[in-house]
Amino acid sequence: MKSIREMDFSRRIFLQGGMLSSLGLFSPALLSGKEVHPLNDFVTPATDRSIGKGLRYLAGQQTEDGAFGTNGYQRNVAICALSGMAFMASGSTPGRGPFGKQLDRCVDYLLQNTQQNGFICDAPASSHGPMYGHGFATLFLAQAYGMSGHPQLREKLSLAVKLICSTQNPEGGWRYQPQPTEADISVTVCQMMALRSARNAGLHIPNQIVDRCIDYVRKSQNSDGGFRYMLAGGPSDFPRSAAGLVALFSAGVYEGDSIDRGLLYLSRFTPRRRRFVRTSHYFYGHYYAAQAMWQAGDATWAAWYPAIRDELLQMQKPDGSWADAICSEYGTAMACVILQLPNNNLPIFQR
Repeated sequence: MKSIREMDFSRRIFLQGGMLSSLGLFSPALLSGKEVHPLNDFVTPATDRSIGKGLRYLAGQQTEDGAFGTNGYQRNVAICALSGMAFMASGSTPGRGPFGKQLDRCVDYLLQNTQQNGFICDAPASSHGPMYGHGFATLFLAQAYGMSGHPQLREKLSLAVKLICSTQNPEGGWRYQPQPTEADISVTVCQMMALRSARNAGLHIPNQIVDRCIDYVRKSQNSDGGFRYMLAGGPSDFPRSAAGLVALFSAGVYEGDSIDRGLLYLSRFTPRRRRFVRTSHYFYGHYYAAQAMWQAGDATWAAWYPAIRDELLQMQKPDGSWADAICSEYGTAMACVILQLPNNNLPIFQR
């Protein structure tokens, strides 16, 4: 078992053929483990235009103080963080690039809403699960710190990371509130990605925190390869199973039975193999599924990305946004992050 201290972030893992070829998902050429496409071949001119429209839509939705969100999610820190990640995925960094100004505002807004104990939350705009927001916000700030090295950013990022570490529950996971009581797979992956990002940026992450999280995620896996919501039991489902795999990847677990069975379960949900169905967790599920397939290797990615890319392009509205029950800023940020994964600009997604 590998933990975060042993991770080689430039490493590529290629899936071999037997497991997924049995489902008829991939051709023998893809399963050879060779790079069948340069990364930039995936982002077609139409995809590039779609991303540009989406990012311009997001930029137009940002308030002067850096916040995002509508439809009951006004000023939500998670949506601010996801929008910032969409801008960074295009190659902009705080203060630099076409969206450098917007990124500066994202950073300022999140820093202004970091409490003395490190909890990142705009209290009046908080949802029922503010640790979601804290995890996404910490992830974004760690990415921003890695690009800028600003001392004030590091100070507050360190507090945010300490809060995550101090609120891990005895099972090894996290739940809605910043308290070490319950845990679920969905909130846990948010915290694990934040810790991975912070570690990449040079902050110390205790090994025992990561190892306990790995144990929690492994125990959350069902016999069918998918992941249940909480350890007490329950069925597997696409969104949380994608999240479970990403939690393992974020903790440095790239190989083994848990990864193989999880990828096999996710392969049932490739957009090419099912009719397009919008669920309440559509963008959430594909945000994590795309990351899982990206980390799994080139053969897997070459089959998955064009399918979700083409589906997302069909869903985009004329104004550049993607609709979602949470709010259009959320859907648009998620779609833009997914579409830009081949750009390999965000350190947290690099392989």
